[in-house]
Amino acid sequence: MAEQQLWIRPDKSTPPATILFVPPLFEEANRTRRTLVLAMRALAAQGFAGLLPDLPGQNESLVPLEDVDLARWQAALADVADAIDGPLIIASLRGGALIDHQAKAVAWWRLGPVGGASLLRTLMRARVAADREAGITSSLESLQEIAKAEPLLLAGNRLSPTMVAQLGSAEVQSIAPQRTVILGGGDAAIAGTPLWLRAEPGEDRAMAEAIAADIAAWSVACGIS
Repeated sequence: MAEQQLWIRPDKSTPPATILFVPPLFEEANRTRRTLVLAMRALAAQGFAGLLPDLPGQNESLVPLEDVDLARWQAALADVADAIDGPLIIASLRGGALIDHQAKAVAWWRLGPVGGASLLRTLMRARVAADREAGITSSLESLQEIAKAEPLLLAGNRLSPTMVAQLGSAEVQSIAPQRTVILGGGDAAIAGTPLWLRAEPGEDRAMAEAIAADIAAWSVACGIS
């Protein structure tokens, strides 16, 4: 279950649905949080309730990240979803789509879903680059070996052997009904910038508005009004 939950509710007492946001994983969550909060506010202006939980090991959680794995996140998110009254749409970004499929919802919305192996490679490459700057020799292979026996520090995240192993094989699970969008142009895209690639947290107000508009339109397509 989430230890902290950020709610943004509309003025009306009974919203048509609650949007449960699942942010990207690890440091990508910090880079996108401000934009997700802006999207929640934009959805509230359209009558929707928005929820952004801190799962175990995330943000303000008191649980050490190295005590957490993907299975625990999946179970915790399912518990959050079970506690929500009324229609629920789960909106996941990037690696958040790896943990959203066990929760019960009316519909799912995903932005740029990515597999666990890709996330893990990115984290490990950042560690190799940081080691090089510090005069330490490491490689993806050597880090993989270390991670089999002890927690591994990757981009400020101390990950357990179980977490690393699960990430290495984790794939985004298909679930219905779902809408998957990317950044760009076209019917299956929204305008915005890849905030998760920035060195520091930032925000994209236009992207937040686009996220809110697309989720609201998806809710109508799913029979929620």
